Amino acid sequence: MNQSRLLALSIRQPWADLIVDGIKDIENRKWNTRHRGSILIHSPKTVDTAAVRRMISELSLSAASDYKPITGAIIGAVRITDCVQGHSSRFFGGPWGFVLADAVRFPTPIKCSGKLGLFPIPLEVAEEISRAYEGI
Repeated sequence: MNQSRLLALSIRQPWADLIVDGIKDIENRKWNTRHRGSILIHSPKTVDTAAVRRMISELSLSAASDYKPITGAIIGAVRITDCVQGHSSRFFGGPWGFVLADAVRFPTPIKCSGKLGLFPIPLEVAEEISRAYEGI
């Protein structure tokens, strides 16, 4: 990952976990993107509790109350390969879908504040990621 171009996308839990674990292969948005390539996955402080209840089996949980998500941090990376208005993925809900591949979960999350849209991460966070995860 080119440190000068590190972009992140905030995705509420449990969706962020499902993406970095390679389960969720598309991210739905109301807007399209021309960006292709690696992005960091940021987990904001809010959790979609209704989705946790629906995704219990995908999250390998016995009950929704067992879910202890990491929030307020960069938790992994994924590559955007396309942006489409229709897709066969069970996760597609549109109107736009970022097609995802090559998901990676970081062993140690890196604290970071999120923003709307694709956002550049602060230089100190980029340096921490580069030190901790050489080769991404």
